[in-house]
Amino acid sequence: MDSAIQIGTASHQSPTSAPAPLNACSGSLGRHLARRLVEIGVRDVFSVPGDFNLTLLDHLIAEPELNLIGCCNELNAGYAADGYARAKGVGACVVTFTVGGLSVLNAIAGAYSENLPVICIVGGPNSNDYGTNRILHHTIGLPDFTQELRCFQTITCIQAVVNNLDDAHEQIDTAISTALKESKPAYISISCNLSGIPHPTFARDPVPFFLAPKVSNHLGLEAAVEATADFLNKAVKPVIVGGPNIRVAKAMKAFVEFADASGYPIAVMPSGKGLVPEHHPHFIGTYWGAVSTGFCGEIVESADAYVFVGPIFNDYSSVGYSLLIKKEKAIIVQPNRVTIGNGPSLGWVFMTDFLSALAKKLKKNSTALENYRRIFVPPGIPLKRVQDEPLRVNVLFKHIQDILGGDTAVIAETGDSWFNCQKLRLPESCGYEFQMQYGSIGWSVGATLGYAQAARDKRVIACIGDGSFQVTAQDISTMIRCGQRTIIFLINNGGYTIEVEIHDGPYNVIKNWDYTGLVNAIHNGEGKCWTAKVRTEDELTAAIATATGEQKDSLCFIEVFVHKDDTSKELLEWGSRVSAANGRPPNPQ
Repeated sequence: MDSAIQIGTASHQSPTSAPAPLNACSGSLGRHLARRLVEIGVRDVFSVPGDFNLTLLDHLIAEPELNLIGCCNELNAGYAADGYARAKGVGACVVTFTVGGLSVLNAIAGAYSENLPVICIVGGPNSNDYGTNRILHHTIGLPDFTQELRCFQTITCIQAVVNNLDDAHEQIDTAISTALKESKPAYISISCNLSGIPHPTFARDPVPFFLAPKVSNHLGLEAAVEATADFLNKAVKPVIVGGPNIRVAKAMKAFVEFADASGYPIAVMPSGKGLVPEHHPHFIGTYWGAVSTGFCGEIVESADAYVFVGPIFNDYSSVGYSLLIKKEKAIIVQPNRVTIGNGPSLGWVFMTDFLSALAKKLKKNSTALENYRRIFVPPGIPLKRVQDEPLRVNVLFKHIQDILGGDTAVIAETGDSWFNCQKLRLPESCGYEFQMQYGSIGWSVGATLGYAQAARDKRVIACIGDGSFQVTAQDISTMIRCGQRTIIFLINNGGYTIEVEIHDGPYNVIKNWDYTGLVNAIHNGEGKCWTAKVRTEDELTAAIATATGEQKDSLCFIEVFVHKDDTSKELLEWGSRVSAANGRPPNPQ
């Protein structure tokens, strides 16, 4: 038996065994890291093996409460850790030095943009090689080993290079705890020769972290609540708009408390979808400027006061900077700051504290909600179809809507799925994830793998365009190996449709694949996987019935053929506005 297994089992003694003395040198760095990951809630680690991380992987495997999941490439391992963190609150991936580290960078950057604590662990060079002027493999041929570190410095909140056992314990714990406190990724490089060496600092199980809760500045909180309540209580038709930073502030409960107390209508920014309860009686839809849900944009932009809770205003969420929002009418509530119109901006005021306190000071005002209900007209019924008519995208999403429930979660890939999935009405407890800030095509394949692994009680429904799927398709293999039962709707329209609507060109047309044939080849008779090709509504209905019936425990891959120009009207409008924003001429000097 190798030493990794002995270390892994030593800590799981029977209740009658005598505990090891605290000064015994029985613990190792690898075991400490494994126990730390378990303690913070990680049960699955996504990895790609390489010679610098193999010994560390032995120690992670030896931890009974950790499951090591091998991915097809580092990019997908990073995307999987991102998806896992969305469902579990924290995720982790392990890659090898430089060739692995630089491959996972894009995924870690995406996690940084979405405020996700992903622990990115890299197996580094032997500790004896640091400072020797040696050239190592897996590098760019220079004796400087800091290239990878420097790349990670801008996309992680903390970096730890562990090449000395004496301070390894402190470095690892500081990196992990900082990631949790700041809700950002952390980078930990561990020399390949250190994982299994006993050291006194690892002689006992790690003491659980105590992350002190952040407490608002009491005077600042009082001032923010008083000024905001005065502002809102004078307003005639105020509204609330929820944004993506509700997640990092962990303020979902306080948001609902505020909404209940105020009586205001609730809208959600596109990037905040899934964080605001759509079954709430005050919910009016997605506020996305010119491409908002019907009647929602009009109510928000005609309000005389709007409370934006955790917003991120970028060129995509503002539809090319075209929102009709006036700063003097806006209360902006960020995770640790409140800004009131053109007036005061108060820091160290935390969102949860602020919303809960504000809820107690507001007069109930349902004027804007009543206005919405007066003008609202329910969506029209789809046009009648002829027999064997080619399937339309809006019909596809009507059927997807029908299979949503509290035991499902939607993953929307970058592209027209952003707009079509925004229109889905999420039932209570239905999950929803997409990557709007970073918008990396192909993200959804790895993220679906990670999310489904973390949320075993939900069936994931992923909507992926053909262009995006071609970037990261391989890890369908890992989904099958893990026994996942996701339903993937692969929308085959022959290219990068979102980019066509921003700026068309021959580069947006892709080589068509036999997507179901590819997935069948990956399946190769091992595990549970079912595929179907769909061209009409009747075929779609039959495929969904099979996927939710006799194949409910299988990975179901449904390739949906639609016309290349069959897009949502929202994408057409959004694309033209983003194109205009991208094409602005230089300001005169």
